Amino acid sequence: MTIGSGYSYPSSVLGSHRTKRSAKDKWKARFPNPPDLCFDYRALVEQENGIAKATDLQHKICIIGAGVTGLTAARELYRCGFTDITLIEQARRIGGRHLTIAGSAKSSKPHTPFEMGAMRMPFFNRAGEAATEGRSLMAYYAKAFDLAHADFANPGSQWVSSTGIYLREGSLGGGPSPHMLIWKNADGQTPPPGADLQRVYAKWKAFADRMTRHVANVYASEAWEAMWAAIVEKYQGVSFRDLVRLPVLSAWDEHAPGDFGGMGMSPEESAIFYAIGIGDGSWGAFYDVCSLYPLRTAIFGFSSRLQLILGRVDAIGEPLDSPSLHDEAVFDSRGLSFERPRYVGLAALNECLLFMRTEETAKSFYEHCAERGNGLLTDSSVTKLQKLPNQKIRVSYDWKHSQPEHALEQFDDFDSVIMTLPSWLIETRIRLENFTEQMLPFATINAYKTAHWETSCKVFAPLKKSFLSKNTNIPQAIVTDSFIHDVYTYRYNDNYSYDCILLSYTWEDDASKLALFSDKELVTRCANELDRILMNSANIQEKISPYIGLDQAVVHRWMSDKNALGCAKLYRPGTYYDAVSLMKYNRDFGHVSGLYFSGESFSVDAGWTEPCFRGAVDAVIHICSKTAATFNGGFALSDYPHYVVRS
Repeated sequence: MTIGSGYSYPSSVLGSHRTKRSAKDKWKARFPNPPDLCFDYRALVEQENGIAKATDLQHKICIIGAGVTGLTAARELYRCGFTDITLIEQARRIGGRHLTIAGSAKSSKPHTPFEMGAMRMPFFNRAGEAATEGRSLMAYYAKAFDLAHADFANPGSQWVSSTGIYLREGSLGGGPSPHMLIWKNADGQTPPPGADLQRVYAKWKAFADRMTRHVANVYASEAWEAMWAAIVEKYQGVSFRDLVRLPVLSAWDEHAPGDFGGMGMSPEESAIFYAIGIGDGSWGAFYDVCSLYPLRTAIFGFSSRLQLILGRVDAIGEPLDSPSLHDEAVFDSRGLSFERPRYVGLAALNECLLFMRTEETAKSFYEHCAERGNGLLTDSSVTKLQKLPNQKIRVSYDWKHSQPEHALEQFDDFDSVIMTLPSWLIETRIRLENFTEQMLPFATINAYKTAHWETSCKVFAPLKKSFLSKNTNIPQAIVTDSFIHDVYTYRYNDNYSYDCILLSYTWEDDASKLALFSDKELVTRCANELDRILMNSANIQEKISPYIGLDQAVVHRWMSDKNALGCAKLYRPGTYYDAVSLMKYNRDFGHVSGLYFSGESFSVDAGWTEPCFRGAVDAVIHICSKTAATFNGGFALSDYPHYVVRS
């Protein structure tokens, strides 16, 4: 996790020299930003009156899934003037894989949030620039909703007092007894301790610097699309494991612009890098994914200047006055209650998308649904999409899904349907009928059916405030090659009665190893293992468990979450073009099928929320185009770049 977590080079590079954009460059993104579409989504969405003005107000739209993708699509369509929108959610809460646990249903007083899903957000802001001025949709919504945020306490960064590194049972570093290496990086520039770690750090940084400099100088220029295509062609069939071992390129060749070589690590160095990673989590679990995923993460701003979302709260963590905050319960359009808003932690983002009013309508989407008496359905599991002869799509669903004895099969017909679910849920829960090859090619179905979804397990617990206030012996963050892997401790504010510890954060095989244990057993084993490591370290020899409220610990396993079936979508070497083909679907087929795929399932930047926003906006753009809406700001579909897939 730690080798590059303070690495903010992408955000420090200005890239192209264009500080003022010409008219034709109005919609181009700036660096750092995702590479596939050099498009400024924020410029489109932040306009007065939003993306477009709807002209076909009778167009009937269904959105399946009230995660951040579905909520964003609903809000932006409503801003455009569409009013016949129905949002269907299987769970009794909104937010999907944004899962914030902050307080109990019996208490209105917030406490330190446990972010069981996504927890650290890239804003794509440059050095010296406020996070909310970054050119991302996350930055836009954070500013629009007054979301408080803070630099995330990543291991190895300047945002922690120290990071402990315990590898190979404390033998790394060659001391006479087991030691925990202590890394203090107050300036954000201090390399990790010890010759072994510094050698690995230097090889990673040399590769990343070389690639970032070239990418930043070409991004958003006329040459960018060709350069990115060359990078994809070079690395789409290469695993991250192989990239780490590939020889270092002595000099970049403009005639082979996509080739930046590898990191040139030895097997021993690779083993260390496996445990330490590049700066946003232990990367060993991802060593066999396509190398383009970590490259995108590290080079294009996804792991730079990450932010912890505190919520729509004041300086002491109390929620600002917000819609439905003081309601004892909130209800969907059919009178079913669902989890009420608290506006604390990352969940506040989803709550704001639903409950905060838009300037264009002077109402929230939630208020609009309440007035209609329709439009928001919770506890409703979609079971079938059927293309009808009249070109509408019939959406069948089980209402009161969580109560099988009371569940009712129901359906409604729509002109457009936006699907936002994780693709494994689509395959296992929803039947698609009467969609022809011209509407839904088998290649598209196969691409989302064979997509790889990673598992993840988080173990959170309350942490006594004395740990961060008075403890100077145990590092604030710890990275190990033990089964617990990464340990984070951090504070939201002084007002909450305790801080929090992410006692174990694991992905992929490392998370699967923990599936055997009950939640209580896992909490105990994690605490015991961390105590063992600390006591075995000659320079620590103090237990951390006395600081932890183990009885109040919370565990979440994403692969067994019936509303997710995974934490985030990844792709293996050789499957990158399949993932991009899913992003192309809306432009190529949505106007014929009436079906729009949106969200992380149909992206290549898993786990970062930004692709959820962008997927939602993509669907809105294409529905607006199909219905002849009037785009704002002079935007036209011809300004929207194409995803490129090798033929």
